Amino acid sequence: MASRTAIVTGASTGIGFETAIALSAAGFTVYAGARRVDKMEPLKQHGITVLSLDVTSEESMASAVRLVEAAHGRIDLLVNNAGYGSYGSLEEVPLAEGRRQFDVNVMGLARMTQLVIPGMRVARSGRIVNVTSIGGKIYEPLGAWYHGTKFAVEGMSDSLRLELKPHGIDVVVIEPSGTNTEWGTIAGEGLLATSGGGPYQQQAHIVAAALASTSGTGHVLSTPARVVAGTIVRAATAKRPRTRYPVGRGAWSVLAMRKVLPDRAFDAVFWNFYRRLSG
Repeated sequence: MASRTAIVTGASTGIGFETAIALSAAGFTVYAGARRVDKMEPLKQHGITVLSLDVTSEESMASAVRLVEAAHGRIDLLVNNAGYGSYGSLEEVPLAEGRRQFDVNVMGLARMTQLVIPGMRVARSGRIVNVTSIGGKIYEPLGAWYHGTKFAVEGMSDSLRLELKPHGIDVVVIEPSGTNTEWGTIAGEGLLATSGGGPYQQQAHIVAAALASTSGTGHVLSTPARVVAGTIVRAATAKRPRTRYPVGRGAWSVLAMRKVLPDRAFDAVFWNFYRRLSG
């Protein structure tokens, strides 16, 4: 049986990097894409092909898909992992930055998906795995733009799952909690740069500290990226995958709490938890 072919976006660090390795170990022919090509050099040791891929560039995305389809005739798996977190008060974040957040986290994901669907539809098989976050079900102060993108991807994925089912294509959502990557630290630094000195500075320092608590090992909200990668491999290889895979420390409990608590009760519990994390 021929090896299945996968594209992983946002593969320069963290979840994407580890997912590329895990999929290769599981027998996939993997193409790892990101803007920071130099960061992906170690992936070549695992037999992974590295691509320069910018999900805000039409030509970059189209050429990557063309290259893989030309080499293998089809793409069996797309892992939409590229993204970042833009934090700051809605009042203070420039609209240009808000648009960029949606361009990367939503429009890039949507365009990559559009590009692979025709081939999957002809083959009547394929799988699209969208990495969202528990942030697609919950929310944080000063995270309106980021959470807006993750809520959007959750809804898009549900609609896509139904419309692609008749064509034999599965759509799966991965919902990680905090991971021990640089993501939380970078997001927190951006938050403080935007809102750390103005009318929202008290909230900003609390939320930035909570975000930082997901970076590095040993923290209460920190889950190794390879754990999330293992979940993505399970979603990619399951005969009948679940529609959603929450993963990471606290993911299930936070989502359950969000489901049962009224909004204002969740507001209070979550904010008090963040204050303790920053303490």
